[in-house]
Amino acid sequence: MILNDKQIKKLVEEQDMINPFVDKSIAQGISYGLNSFGFDLRCGEEFKIFTNIKGATADPKNFTEDNFITIKGEPSILVPPNSFALASSLEYFKMPRNVTGLVTAKSTYARCGLGTPPTVLEAGWHGNLVLEFSNHTSNSIRLYANSGAAQILFFKGDDPEVSYGDRKGKYQGQTGITLAKSK
Repeated sequence: MILNDKQIKKLVEEQDMINPFVDKSIAQGISYGLNSFGFDLRCGEEFKIFTNIKGATADPKNFTEDNFITIKGEPSILVPPNSFALASSLEYFKMPRNVTGLVTAKSTYARCGLGTPPTVLEAGWHGNLVLEFSNHTSNSIRLYANSGAAQILFFKGDDPEVSYGDRKGKYQGQTGITLAKSK
């Protein structure tokens, strides 16, 4: 079952599911906050943009900072044509055992050619969400800090036998931009 605004707000009040939580849609610039059936999160002020300056290979079993340039404290960045960037959500999430979130793109960015690959916030996971942005165009695209960046849809089910927290997943409790890692 997909959760509506009242159900999301109740989980925030009872279980601190989203912090900080904005209990309505703020439409200044690129919108963020609570919607009828989801939550528009914001990205922070640190970005990692893929680059091949150092000739690195993106290897999920041996991922290094050589794959990126890091930009901090800027109000926005340019994601180069046909490139990729990472950011961290401003919000910290504490997913209940019986709720999973699915990240989708904001239509404002999607209409400019900036995609947000689907990401899952697993039941029992907590941390800042690492957001992925793919520029599918031949133009640079501006990505704004402290502004709406992606939408999360929340789904409720029965308690699982084993949650992400129970199995001590490798991204549990992450803060900031956590790079890919193998266990």
